[in-house]
Amino acid sequence: RFWHKLLFDLGYLSTSEPFQTLFNQGMILGEDGVKMSKSRGNVINPDDVIEKFGADSMRLFEMFMGPLEATKPWSTEGLAGMNRFLNRVWRLVVDEFSDELKSNISDAPPPLEIMKLLHRTIKMITEDIEDGDMKFNTSIAQMMIFVNELYKEKILYKSVLKDFVLLLSPFAPHIAEELWQRLGGEDTLAYHPWPIYKEELTKADKITIVFSVNGKVRGKKEMYSNSTDKDLQQAALNDENIIKHIQGKQIIKIIVVKNKMVNIVIK
Repeated sequence: RFWHKLLFDLGYLSTSEPFQTLFNQGMILGEDGVKMSKSRGNVINPDDVIEKFGADSMRLFEMFMGPLEATKPWSTEGLAGMNRFLNRVWRLVVDEFSDELKSNISDAPPPLEIMKLLHRTIKMITEDIEDGDMKFNTSIAQMMIFVNELYKEKILYKSVLKDFVLLLSPFAPHIAEELWQRLGGEDTLAYHPWPIYKEELTKADKITIVFSVNGKVRGKKEMYSNSTDKDLQQAALNDENIIKHIQGKQIIKIIVVKNKMVNIVIK
């Protein structure tokens, strides 16, 4: 950056910065909650971390610690958690006893629900990467949700797994490359196109949410199945019939049953 700015000042370059965007990363604290420094003896040697957990686990953990610009404490427990996640990803594809591709992986076209889950994941991770805020931690959280859902399935689909491995590759390139080869990917995945999502497959399904006051049904509304508890609460409080029954009353608490109902307790 110094040499770029010097050449710009001398008139040899047309831009003042060598990068399109300058992003300042937040400070990483030691596990004792203070700034890492040799004098405090709380510095983490990355060579030791890589030897124990692998480079992919370290990369993944650093991106999962929180927003990139925030100050974050180092956590060996969190690092081990990332290592466990990558082991789960590996076991999703590779049989732990035979070290071969798992027998429940099919070449057949995936069902609609799996495609919806995949395309929602592709969209979220694509947008997180392209966003200037670089929300890598939310991308990793979505990958964890995706893997958890796949573990519930009796049959896995090779095309879905290959797309997922491509999504994983910027975050954990070594294990992604290994899995890509196991799944029959051609050449290195670095030259394979990024997965493209279909907008119509990213839309969440709608369900009927029941609104009640002190256990008595007072309203209903069609809402998306991925609506947050806050969204459901607000929808109930905005319902005209609910307003009539709670007006002038004291709200004690609001109970949300995910994808089913919102019960407002009043007195």
